[in-house]
Amino acid sequence: MSDILVSDVLPQEPPVRGREVPGDRLSPHLRRLEDEAIFILREVVAEFRNPVMLYSVGKDSSVMLHLARKAFFPARPPFPFLHIASGWDFRDLLDHRDRAARELGLDLIVRSNERAARAGVNPFDTETGEYTRLVLTEALKAALDEFGFDAAFGGGRRDEEKARAKERMFSHRASGHIWEPRNQRPELWRLFNTRLAPGETMRVFPLSNWTELDVWDYIRAEDISIVPLYLAAERPVVERNGALIVVDDERMRFNPGERVTARRVRFRTLGCWPLSAATVSDAATLDDIFAEVVASESSERQGRLIDGAVHASMERKKREGYF
Repeated sequence: MSDILVSDVLPQEPPVRGREVPGDRLSPHLRRLEDEAIFILREVVAEFRNPVMLYSVGKDSSVMLHLARKAFFPARPPFPFLHIASGWDFRDLLDHRDRAARELGLDLIVRSNERAARAGVNPFDTETGEYTRLVLTEALKAALDEFGFDAAFGGGRRDEEKARAKERMFSHRASGHIWEPRNQRPELWRLFNTRLAPGETMRVFPLSNWTELDVWDYIRAEDISIVPLYLAAERPVVERNGALIVVDDERMRFNPGERVTARRVRFRTLGCWPLSAATVSDAATLDDIFAEVVASESSERQGRLIDGAVHASMERKKREGYF
């Protein structure tokens, strides 16, 4: 009787772009992170009634999508993907979102705060903290309530920002989606308290223990498709208060004396385009990005101009129900 290999009887990993047969591409460190994330994804599907994955289409979301496909292959992920569109999303980001949903057969839900848009809320005239609350936080809470989702996967990582470092992998939210950092549950080994009282929900962060470098190393190893804005290219920019703002469409508001110039830039993080600062870079490949992140001494969140507003601190936003 011939030997039977485990690989002969277990489902194979889903094919990824550029590779027909997956091989051993991951370092032991990345394999541990991947295993942990997949365990959490499966745990949520087993324990919660109606989960959803928040899909911002950024690099972390792209990794989350890839992990979800691996976790439940050969079936499709057993939950929908929710994108909260602000109305000021980069065009390349929306194109990537729609292409991914179409090619992968995702159950994609798109929601926005249409009432705020009709009222004229925008990133130029509205105070930054209030803008974020209305177009992102309130739209997210309304969407979660509309569909009755009891658990929402997010791509937040502890290394991003000090408020995120306080958050558990399973982040309990009280009625109204309120986060109270003093009321978080212990997480011992791989034991998670998933019980919810009526009105409560859970945010779940499978990438909590990843770093920005881990994310890019994983994207590189798994050849994950990303929004091209992460790669350096010549783009039209305006320099404002020391930040380089890419002029993504005709709605740009120019201050006196400002002019558009072409600069070779890329993004480390993506948000609403008038509030996302680009960085000068020649990193046009995944290997280049990895090397650039290794050498970087600054946080990727420095490109999120909303984080710099006094009334828009990450902790305050999360207490209000932010991602």
